Amino acid sequence: MTNNDILRRLRYTFDISDVTLSELFALGDKPAKRAEINAWLKKEEDPEYVFIPDKYLAAFLNGFITSKRGKREGEQPAPEVELSNNNIFRKLKIALNLKDDDIIEILALVDMKVSRHELSAFFRNPTQKQYRPCKDQILRNFLHGLQLKYHPTDEQKKED
Repeated sequence: MTNNDILRRLRYTFDISDVTLSELFALGDKPAKRAEINAWLKKEEDPEYVFIPDKYLAAFLNGFITSKRGKREGEQPAPEVELSNNNIFRKLKIALNLKDDDIIEILALVDMKVSRHELSAFFRNPTQKQYRPCKDQILRNFLHGLQLKYHPTDEQKKED
């Protein structure tokens, strides 16, 4: 998965406006201009497409955490220079205040079964023996599950 795809999916899932996107980047200590953000949101085929660097996606995710959970006391975390799927998964888990059972339920929405043990391996320190890298398929399914949970379809809206 590309960083741009992750940003597009999160923007859609949580219905984040351009203005709010700018605010989230600023909260993560990496202000971004509207033109930059629009270029990051373009599809790969678009000639105006620009790849979003890891440090900007990390800043967005840090801002997302701050917007959902409030500023943490003390020094704010600096955006990582390199992001892995594990880092992205962890930041989303923190932002949405998800427990292991919540993540398992979200993955079940897209018919993906993951045990609690498998899940904990993604959130371990990379130096630990039980650490497992999070593959694109798992992150993609998690993002799709988030979409199903947090961005209801028109039919689900009518039922409420």
